[in-house]
Amino acid sequence: MIGPRGLAAALRPCVCGRPSTPFILQRGSPLRSLLVRTLRAPYSSDAAASPPAATRAPKTVEINGKTYATDPWFNISPTVLSLTSRKLHLQKDHPVAITRKIIESVFPGPTYQYYNEIDPVVSTHENFDSLGFPPDHPGRARSDTYYINKDTLLRTHTSAHEVELFRTAQSGGFLISADVYRRDEVDRSHYPVFHQMEGARFWDRNKVPNGDLAAAVREDLARLPTHNMQVEDPNPPFHPDRNPLQAEHHTAEEASAVAAHLKRSLELMVNEIFSRAKAAAAAAKAQQGQTPAAESEADSEPLRVRWVEAYFPFTSPSWELEVFHEGAWLEVLGCGVSKQALHAQAGAPSQVGWAFGIGLERVAMLLFRIPDIRLFWSRDERFLGQFRGAGDDWSRIRPFVPFSKHPPCWKDVSFWLRGASAAGGNVKGVAGADWHVNDLMEVVRDVAGDSVEDVRLVDEFTHPATGRRSLCYRINYRSLERTLTNAETNAMHERVVRELAERLGVEIR
Repeated sequence: MIGPRGLAAALRPCVCGRPSTPFILQRGSPLRSLLVRTLRAPYSSDAAASPPAATRAPKTVEINGKTYATDPWFNISPTVLSLTSRKLHLQKDHPVAITRKIIESVFPGPTYQYYNEIDPVVSTHENFDSLGFPPDHPGRARSDTYYINKDTLLRTHTSAHEVELFRTAQSGGFLISADVYRRDEVDRSHYPVFHQMEGARFWDRNKVPNGDLAAAVREDLARLPTHNMQVEDPNPPFHPDRNPLQAEHHTAEEASAVAAHLKRSLELMVNEIFSRAKAAAAAAKAQQGQTPAAESEADSEPLRVRWVEAYFPFTSPSWELEVFHEGAWLEVLGCGVSKQALHAQAGAPSQVGWAFGIGLERVAMLLFRIPDIRLFWSRDERFLGQFRGAGDDWSRIRPFVPFSKHPPCWKDVSFWLRGASAAGGNVKGVAGADWHVNDLMEVVRDVAGDSVEDVRLVDEFTHPATGRRSLCYRINYRSLERTLTNAETNAMHERVVRELAERLGVEIR
């Protein structure tokens, strides 16, 4: 653990990746007092007592040509606002768009309709209430969700459109692909904007032959293709405690039939994706002069998947599908039998069906072997050019080839949480903390953008006398496109530190 002195020294200038020579000044010495005053003056809790960023929000914001009024709930950074028009899932030859089209091919029309251009601004009712999220669900917090105003936000999932499409869809199924927004940590697999696909299939009791819904679902299941994957599914279709049947709405036979159709459909989707990933890797090896005989034993084995019981507010029973990939089980998607309340809200209580959600970036990272989620947002031709033509000809899909490797440059920042913060300790009777790590992540992203690879907590300290908490975070500055100089990294870090003090009211150490 780093002690208090180590935390206090965290702001010393450093050469990329290495701290400068340490020095310690005796307590009470004039030089130490001067140094502490000099370091703290611009970043003190007094200087940070200005109103939070939300109160300085613009009165209105424009998103994709529409104007919205803000209020004190507004917490969307300019960086995130600038990304609302990018829509990578519609950009020709982009890995996210190619992944979307591959998945759509497994769910063909006319049974499935595709909705790919739905606006990202939704109501809190659409995003949470319509799906059964409880009032105290953490996803509703401003620390997790981007709000325009108290009743309007940037959707956090494509499920926000489920009820409306259950109401208006002209066929028995649909796929939604869209950009979604969540305040989250900074690392190589998380980004405040990503793309998600929502899929649903449903049947109407009033329209199936003889009203026999289970038989109709089984008939549709029999028409689906088969596969040769190894599937582990040890649990029953539902369980009264772990994974309950909606007994007031579905018979056991109906729920079992819907679950079987759901699982086969998603197994086929995963098989298509990973088969193409394997073919792309084999083609890349061939281009490098490796013969088919060089195929590893792992490459020749059939794909393994397994079903794991899960919980989601808007499905029951529910599952996650995991794939055995590179020696480990990887969760790929979540799904389940749709809550009947959603169909009732849509004015179609006789509908029964299933739904799933999957992150397109996560699948694209596997399909194209892309190591860092920031790359998807790059406009660098060295990245985009590698996928040119693959959107129309999937046989041209190849694993991503890194075009550069730039050195990391890490710098630490340590600070006391505000005494008025419930998270800061020494506070009684405060309902909930006003400090959240996602607020720190937003500041880092807003100042440094995609020049930061990750942010990690490396030490924390609670003062034994006052109960105040001090945290130390390590920020790893590394551009994907060029080498950052130490001077510009120092300047970026200085701006991050100033913004942390101003926006979050922390006291820099």
